[in-house]
Order: sequence, then structure tokens, then C-alpha cells
Amino acid sequence: MSSLRRIYLVRGLVALVWSGAFALLHTPLTGLVVALLVIYPLIDVVATLLDVRAGTPGRTLQVFNTVLSGLAAVGLGAAAAAGGVGPVLFVFGLWAIVSGLAQLVVALRRRSPELGRQWPLLIAGTLSVIAGGSYIPVALGDSPSLVALIMYTAAGGTFFVVQAGILAWKSRRAKVSLDR
Repeated sequence: MSSLRRIYLVRGLVALVWSGAFALLHTPLTGLVVALLVIYPLIDVVATLLDVRAGTPGRTLQVFNTVLSGLAAVGLGAAAAAGGVGPVLFVFGLWAIVSGLAQLVVALRRRSPELGRQWPLLIAGTLSVIAGGSYIPVALGDSPSLVALIMYTAAGGTFFVVQAGILAWKSRRAKVSLDR
């Protein structure tokens, strides 16, 4: 549980830092912005691989999510090179939908007394599906914008930090119970 707590905390904090950097740089679609866009799903790849290595429940789906996030990184780079903001938002939206569904299933499988009810991650997965679905029509519209990704990544980071806090609280509570 302590390794999962660290993974969630670092993953959440990195997402929050990424969100802040992206907020400052998101327009125009420069090489640095494209690099940030490609890096974001790679953050998910690294965190998910560490999660799989820790042996926590939901590993098969986590491996799927790793491959999906790797493909998203490639797709975001290709979309930026080929067509700009609209295609980037479209690819990000598709990735958000599928990875959100995967996160929901993993969170449901991890619900246990030791790992908690996983409410922050269930909410984050649900919001990822909803947000991704909302990006698709915007991407196909007349004036697509990447500004929505700032809130998306900040919220996701916050939910991971909250889940890490819940795991830390549960761990302390269990230790206190054992010490009695």
C-alpha cells in the first residue's frame, strides 16, 4: 500500500505541475507545447508501469492502459504535426474516454478495506470519460482550443493526491489499531 500511495502522490503532483506549465504555454501550438502534450500520457505510462510492478490489483487492465497511453503520446505528436489544435484535442478526447473507462474498472477492482473505496479515482475516471466526450465535438468545431486540458489535468492530479492522502490516513489508522 505504501508504494501505491507514493505512486499516486507523485503522479498527482506531476500532473499538477504539468497543468501549471501548460496553462502558461498552451497557445500557440509551439514545439514546446507539443512536447508537453506528448509528455502527459507518458507520465501515465511511467506511473502505470510502477503500479503494475508493485503488484496491485487490476494489473492486466493497467498493462492495457500503458499501451493505450503510449499510443496516445504518439497520436498526439502526429496530430499536432498533421493538423494542429483540432486533431490534438480529438486524440486527447479519445484517450481520455478509454483511459477513464480503464481507470474506473481498476478503481472498482481495488475497492477494499486496505485500499479504501477509491472514490477519488472513481470520480476522476468518470470525469475523464465525460471530459473526453466533450472534447470531440469541440475538436470538430470551428475554433477548437486546448484550454480545457488545463482543468482536466489539474483535476486528475488533485484526485490522485487526494487518493494518496486517503491511503496515508488508512495506513496510520491501521497502525494505531495494531499498536493498541
